[in-house]
Amino acid sequence: MKRANLYRLLFACCALCISTSGFAGSGKLLATPGVSQVEGSAGGGIVPWAQLAGYASEAQWSLGGFCSRASVDDYRLDVCGIHANLFDRVELSYAEQTFAVPALNTDIEQSISGVKVRLYGDIVYSTWPQLSLGLQHKSLKDDAVAALLGAEDDSGTDIYLAASKLHLGALGGFNAFWNITARHTEANQLGLLGYGGQQGSERIYLEASTAIFLSQNLALGYEYREKPDNLGLGEQQWQDVFVAWFINKQVNITAAWLDLGSIAGQPDQTGWYVSVTGYF
Repeated sequence: MKRANLYRLLFACCALCISTSGFAGSGKLLATPGVSQVEGSAGGGIVPWAQLAGYASEAQWSLGGFCSRASVDDYRLDVCGIHANLFDRVELSYAEQTFAVPALNTDIEQSISGVKVRLYGDIVYSTWPQLSLGLQHKSLKDDAVAALLGAEDDSGTDIYLAASKLHLGALGGFNAFWNITARHTEANQLGLLGYGGQQGSERIYLEASTAIFLSQNLALGYEYREKPDNLGLGEQQWQDVFVAWFINKQVNITAAWLDLGSIAGQPDQTGWYVSVTGYF
């Protein structure tokens, strides 16, 4: 899907949603699907959560679109995507990423197709956390930079298991949320620098998120994402502090401060992130 078409989808979605704030799927609590993650899935900005995108119930489906930008000292990452929730059981997603590398005067482009299946529970109403299994297949459009850095492949597939829970009124009357994700991956910097390498080893990487709701529609949170260092470039964990504003059940906006560590040998990559999501 062309980036221009993704933008058109997002803008049309937001325009429709702002004018129809009482849309279907209203049985779920506000904010329970989370926001949009940079690989296309529902979750936080950098971590996929167990929730599925949108407010669809077991008898409904929903469609959403999002665009985001992350800007740090030496790089910029733009992402646009779409995601569908089928009967609150299966999430399908697609995203296109453009990673700007000014030092090389080049852009690295990657497409990501994802599927997530809810295995058990509900983040609010079940005693145990909601549990979901996800898969993200990623493919670079040009592997020149990845090959130059020593990556073995220009595509790869991540598999992850996520557990999420929202505790109502748990902290002094405020709602509290947490998520833990375990991911098997060989992706270098989400796959933007290719897959695998001479320093690689098979293992599981942990990701986590937590948030407190300061009001019904405003959440303050923190995320952490562990990543492989297959290329021996000192790749470090990602983390952010975010604020998510759920305007209604159709539109949400997320802003964050980012610490992405070292990227391709450039240390201390810090900056900001913003994302807008709209649901039909």
